Parts: sequence; C-alpha cells; structure tokens
Amino acid sequence: RQAGDGFYFPPTVLSQVPADAAITSEEIFGPIAAITVFDTEEEVIAAANDTEYGLIAYVFTRDLGRGLRVSERLESGMIGLNRGLASDPAAPFGGVKQSGLGREGAHHGILEFCETKYIAVAW
Repeated sequence: RQAGDGFYFPPTVLSQVPADAAITSEEIFGPIAAITVFDTEEEVIAAANDTEYGLIAYVFTRDLGRGLRVSERLESGMIGLNRGLASDPAAPFGGVKQSGLGREGAHHGILEFCETKYIAVAW
C-alpha cells in the first residue's frame, strides 16, 4: 500500500487461477494479470466471453494468425494483441456489454455527438 488515500495493489501476476474465480469475470482497473490455462482455443474464447463486461481483452501468442482469429471472436471493444497498452489517441476507445456504449476519441468519438439524418427524395 502506498502512502496517501486510497487502496493500491502493486503489479502482480496470479498463476493457476481457477476459471470460476471472480477475478476472471470482473473488470480490474489495476496492474493485475490472472493466468488461466486452457486446453483448446474454443475454451479460451468461451471463458473470455463469459462475462458481462467487455472493455478490453489481451491476447499474447507466437502465432499471429491465431491471435487475429481469436481477437475477432472476443466480445470486447478493444483488443491488445501482443501489447500491454492497447489505447492510442488516434483509435476509438470504448467497450461492449456493461462496459459502455459508443466510443470516445478519434473520428468515431466525434460521430457519437452527431445526429445522422437520411432524406429520401423523388425529383
């Protein structure tokens, strides 16, 4: 714990985390990585999507094709593929499910403040 108000957790890696542990389905806004081992790609995707949240997901792999394939199937607004930091000022920021609706930042963020109107005309 650092001095001052609030609660802080030092950067931590948790290994052998059971798939049903709360840490695997809650949003953790801190430097904590929970490592869970799976046998198949299908198990990984099902477990990652089995949450009411979807702000960001991280995929680390040696196989870029597999990483892209898994990333496409994850229910998350942002994906960090072999990156610890996925946000970028030029990229839209936002989640899906209970992690938000719409996007902030970049061109997509501006569009959130616009109202689209379709006008069909016969001349």
